[in-house]
Amino acid sequence: MTDRTTYVTLTGVRRRGWTDSMVRDLLGSPDVQGRDPRRWSLTPVRLYLLVRVETVERTAEFAAASLLSKARSVAAGVYAERRRAAVLSAIRAEPIEVPLLPGPELERRAVRHRHLLGGARGPGGGEAGDAPPETEALVRWQVSYLRHALSRYESLLDGLYGETGRGDAGRLLRRRLYEAIAAAYPALARECRRRIAVER
Repeated sequence: MTDRTTYVTLTGVRRRGWTDSMVRDLLGSPDVQGRDPRRWSLTPVRLYLLVRVETVERTAEFAAASLLSKARSVAAGVYAERRRAAVLSAIRAEPIEVPLLPGPELERRAVRHRHLLGGARGPGGGEAGDAPPETEALVRWQVSYLRHALSRYESLLDGLYGETGRGDAGRLLRRRLYEAIAAAYPALARECRRRIAVER
């Protein structure tokens, strides 16, 4: 038998399989509401008598609401997977147009971009502009600049939420961008391959 003075928090009710709309519609107002004396929080503590929660869980209304909630959850999962598949297809099909610049112009823009991002010191530790950057550093800077120049393609990820779907799509997009940079600038291909490998 349940102790009639035992309460369960909103989080505890959710752990039992309730959704917020089920709590609102079937339980209504909490039995106790106020500030948690153990810690400061803007959100008031909402407590429900456990015996009342268990009583509602045995009703036909709760069973119907629970089935409806599960059906909505499945439908939302199907929609999210369809959206993820559509975004992945769009990323695979999207032509990536890398700006083609003469070597000296790309170097100048890459160095300027690096300095605008806060790289106030050159690769050798001196002040920026004291000496030309090392070749390896300059290659990294050029790839970073071109990657930034292609940031408009990030909009292909719009509408994707959740770690798995967005993570997969983001990795695919970055791989395609680096592959496009490598194809447009063969001298930068090694750095692009290194970045792709790091992403995996």
